[in-house]
Amino acid sequence: MAEEFVNCKIQPGKVVVFIKPSCPYCKRTQELLSQLPFKQGALEFVDITATSDTSKIQDYLQQLTGARTVPRVFIGKDCIGGCTDLMDMHQSGELLKRLKQIGALQ
Repeated sequence: MAEEFVNCKIQPGKVVVFIKPSCPYCKRTQELLSQLPFKQGALEFVDITATSDTSKIQDYLQQLTGARTVPRVFIGKDCIGGCTDLMDMHQSGELLKRLKQIGALQ
């Protein structure tokens, strides 16, 4: 269930962020990404606490990405890491470049 749940969310051409609403790093990640001009449906925040499988989802994210923590940010099929990684990419200009490459921006 957890694998299927995560795998069906991660898609090419889309940015998916697995979050917990109470997490300050998740909030910061949401604030940053929400400022960018995403196409309709190209950005999704997935609240893993809304399921009964929260820890199984985190276990699977650990298998997939090497980390269990949230946020887990996927640009297309690639996990770029968490909040700090996203902020670093944004600072360097790499984030906008990657988002344009996958066609996620308007």
